Amino acid sequence: MQRSDKTIVSFRFDEVVVPAHPGVINSESLAKPLHMLPVGGKAAWSTQFDELPKLIVRMTLADGTVGLGEFYRDHEWPRIEAICANLLGTSILDLPLQDLPLPLCREYDGFECAIWDAYAKSLGVPMHALLGGAIRDRVAVSAWSSHRTQEEVGPWVRRYWEQGYKVIKFKCDLEDDVAGWCARIKEHAPGMKVLFDPNQRWENAGNARRIIRELEAVGNVLLLEDPLPRWMLLDFAELRRFSSIPIVLHVSLPYVYQGQRPHDAINAIAHNAVDGFNFNGGLAKFQALDHIAATAGLYCWHGSEVDLGILEAMYVHQSAAAKSCVWPGDIFGRMIRTHDLLEKPLAFEPPFVRIPNDGPGLGVKLDEAALARFRTAERTIS
Repeated sequence: MQRSDKTIVSFRFDEVVVPAHPGVINSESLAKPLHMLPVGGKAAWSTQFDELPKLIVRMTLADGTVGLGEFYRDHEWPRIEAICANLLGTSILDLPLQDLPLPLCREYDGFECAIWDAYAKSLGVPMHALLGGAIRDRVAVSAWSSHRTQEEVGPWVRRYWEQGYKVIKFKCDLEDDVAGWCARIKEHAPGMKVLFDPNQRWENAGNARRIIRELEAVGNVLLLEDPLPRWMLLDFAELRRFSSIPIVLHVSLPYVYQGQRPHDAINAIAHNAVDGFNFNGGLAKFQALDHIAATAGLYCWHGSEVDLGILEAMYVHQSAAAKSCVWPGDIFGRMIRTHDLLEKPLAFEPPFVRIPNDGPGLGVKLDEAALARFRTAERTIS
């Protein structure tokens, strides 16, 4: 490959807002916004995730190769413009893929995805080849829901059970009777396992111990993720000794402004605080996290922000190449949102999703009609 042919010459951005299917996030009687970060003048937990814009990028090289990327919700344009200015005129062959010369920010992974996609396309290989190759040809996935009423939760979960899903993940807080949910799920979907994510909102170990004993009595909880504030690692360790339910820490590198970093996984292991992890992050950093977990003999799954098709395709490649990525992942965006913006949706065969293979790189193509339908703004930087 000639370096001049692989020079970055332009970025095309499409800003989109893709809403969720009606009633799919949570019961209609429950108002529980899930975005954990502040938005404009609003505090965290005040905005529902599907109200926020996402950004799709098409990065073009001098030889016409186009790398696709997707950003996490609620991007910042001034930073994106500055990063584009620094990358334009650079050959992707001169970029160290494991440590791109980009600032530590939420926008990092969108640019990384586009650069890796273009690099893999230039080599004519799937993206997972750049991660050492797939060790599985399909990735376990779960169903998902936010908060549900007691009346609705059983029949709601049964729909996913009948599709072939074996695990469903729920958001919850101290207002939810999660043991009651589990009892109704056991009645309507026998064999379905439940993964609870309180997002640190059980507040303290006293609350958590009471709830855990109730959940153990029902017996269908697979994992418990982030039951307490993340700084309480000693309490995490105590819950591990107290409970038969595995305790999991979410290390979410996109939450860079909350201080989450790869070393959080090492610190949790050093404190004997976890049985495994929910990891989400970009290509190189997720692989580093996988290596930490695999070396420690622990399992993980790939988390998400209930994303669109490009990021989810990236998650499948990452998960397929990660030894520790055994538990079912948070790859369910098309289940929740009205579209994934892909010409050919990811191939779900519950409880699995297959590696996308519609060409090299990510193995997906954009649906231009869907992109136009959900577009709220567009911009080209060259």
